Amino acid sequence: MKQKFNIITSTCVPLPLENVDTDQIIPARFLKATTREERFFGDNLFRDWRYNADGTPNPDFVLNNPAYSGCILVAGKNFGSGSSREHAAWAIAGYGFRVVISSFFADIHKNNELNNFVLPVQVNEDFLAELFQSIQNDPSTQIKVDLPNQTVTNLSTGRQETFEINAYKKHCLINGLDDIDFLVQNQDKTIAWEQQRK
Repeated sequence: MKQKFNIITSTCVPLPLENVDTDQIIPARFLKATTREERFFGDNLFRDWRYNADGTPNPDFVLNNPAYSGCILVAGKNFGSGSSREHAAWAIAGYGFRVVISSFFADIHKNNELNNFVLPVQVNEDFLAELFQSIQNDPSTQIKVDLPNQTVTNLSTGRQETFEINAYKKHCLINGLDDIDFLVQNQDKTIAWEQQRK
């Protein structure tokens, strides 16, 4: 899952549903898994929407629609609400999404995405509505997400918006570092600080 993040330009998968919770992202029965294998969780992303009861793909669900593809998920307001399971972020990353765009994220889920090298981009509701409309009009619509400059651009209209991100998490994403990597990288500073405290 560790990948350096800079600028991503991609087509999108639209999920214009509000209040998508973590149980819908990855149903509770998959939390008993004894592996964190990316493919396992990615294969079960939105499992109960994506597949019928008999295990066959649901042709009406967007992930099964060949018109839509790409590494950017555009989702409705209040994405990732509900329980704080990190497995939801594992499933999103395991499927191959690098960015999730929404007008609001549940805080814990937002941090779980960042910890799993998925960038949550929060935009205003008007801009989100435009993205959905552009993708509906043309599934080949591309969105450019520029992390260094903290901008997201709808390339079909040229409209651009800035987004907020914690400076530490931005540094980690750009450099492909998790929290342990960051501590190891700064071990000399930690040692120096400890010596000053003696």
